[in-house]
Amino acid sequence: MKTIRCQIEKVTPFNDAVYQVLLKPETAFDFKAGQYLCVVMGEKDKRPFSIASAPNSALIELHIGAAVSESYPMQVVERLQSASHIDIEAPAGDAYLRSYSRRPRILIAGGTGFSYIKSIVEQQIASGETINTKLYWGCRNEDAMYYQEIARQWHDDYEWLEFIPTIEQASANWQGKQANLLEQIKHDFISLNGYDIYIAGRFDMVGAAREVFRELGVEEAHLYGDAFAFIK
Repeated sequence: MKTIRCQIEKVTPFNDAVYQVLLKPETAFDFKAGQYLCVVMGEKDKRPFSIASAPNSALIELHIGAAVSESYPMQVVERLQSASHIDIEAPAGDAYLRSYSRRPRILIAGGTGFSYIKSIVEQQIASGETINTKLYWGCRNEDAMYYQEIARQWHDDYEWLEFIPTIEQASANWQGKQANLLEQIKHDFISLNGYDIYIAGRFDMVGAAREVFRELGVEEAHLYGDAFAFIK
């Protein structure tokens, strides 16, 4: 990783718990779709966030889940709101898109894990890929699904991509699945053998997902998620 100075272009709330951040790097750097960066808060305080933009984007996009009660991410948001520039270290992460693979893909996001998935989908679009892809995004309720408009647009625009929005608390006019995310995947698949699977979300969800996927015959060499490096 290298340290890069960035101009803070925009910090905007998607809702009352998630912020969109746009950064303009002062020097160009290469990264792969699905990698992350670290916001430098101090010499020994570097906080990781998935890069939500694709590698060909002029701006770096982040999605930071920062409810008031969660001081760790909110400290980052407050720093970004009060400063004109921030240092980042990038790139990092081994769960990047394997563009060379011709296997069908399952992309799984829990909450702000969508930022990781967004980079991967936008890279697929930019590269003209047509690999069959199923995108699952699980949230507590519809308000928490802060960027569903763009995901539904992908579903409409690209025949190779199917978006399966899944929430636990649904209203009467909800257009999607009402279920626990992992339970929905168990319902939809008899076997996960043969798929490339990319996943991001809270560590406890990702850890539980791996156990569920093992029951469904997942090939773990084709299961990608940076959380696994921390939940051995």
